[in-house]
Amino acid sequence: MKLFLPALLTTYLFISGASAAEMADSVTKKNQEPIQKFYVGGGLDGALFSSATIEKIAFPAGGSPVTVNSTARLRFSYIINTGVSFNFNFGRHIGAFTGIDIKNIGFIENMNSLITKRRTYNVGVPVGIKIGNMHKKGTYLFLGGGADVPINYREKSYVIRNQKSKFNEWFSERTPHIMPYVFVGMRLHKGFTVKAQYYPNNYLNPDFQTMVSAIPYKPYWGYNVHLMQLSFGYSMHYSKKHDAVKKQVSGLNTM
Repeated sequence: MKLFLPALLTTYLFISGASAAEMADSVTKKNQEPIQKFYVGGGLDGALFSSATIEKIAFPAGGSPVTVNSTARLRFSYIINTGVSFNFNFGRHIGAFTGIDIKNIGFIENMNSLITKRRTYNVGVPVGIKIGNMHKKGTYLFLGGGADVPINYREKSYVIRNQKSKFNEWFSERTPHIMPYVFVGMRLHKGFTVKAQYYPNNYLNPDFQTMVSAIPYKPYWGYNVHLMQLSFGYSMHYSKKHDAVKKQVSGLNTM
């Protein structure tokens, strides 16, 4: 978290500066191409890099419980991180969007010689605003928040890579049922996107209980895990441009 927030702030300042420059440049252009007031788009997060802050209560031999803080190993995923968006442009330089997406998120914990990988496939609904050039080839800043619903949980552990123990569960109780998040990003001129996203709530459910040798056991008790991720993707514009849109340009250009 200490490393992620400065990186997030730096990313925000950089992309907001670039977006402002793009917006200022677009204002000076004559005969600007029309923009659509409403359109359906597609979003491909594509390459998704993630890590996490891990706070865990440990019980050293013969001692009192202690809190151990660590950072998860960098994780990379590219299957499946995609979605569809519904966009509304209020004017040439501001708009809003929502949609639905599916993504592969999780973290890797390295504890002594044991490596544990935990991940969920999440279905999410983002809500955000866009500031910049709303033309379908324009550059703009976007930011907002949303909520994910995990639909499949998978966990695997190993000391030796080819000797893994693993399992997966649909609609598992091992994670919360809802995972809220915030994000900030930028869509570049050719449709490429970069986005930073943070999950402020615990990724694991510390109250989850299972049975081990007929004894109740809470495997995630004492865990407090916050995911952070950076994705590089592509934003697609599905709707076609119609002649009727051109009739709205004069009003939109003045905003």
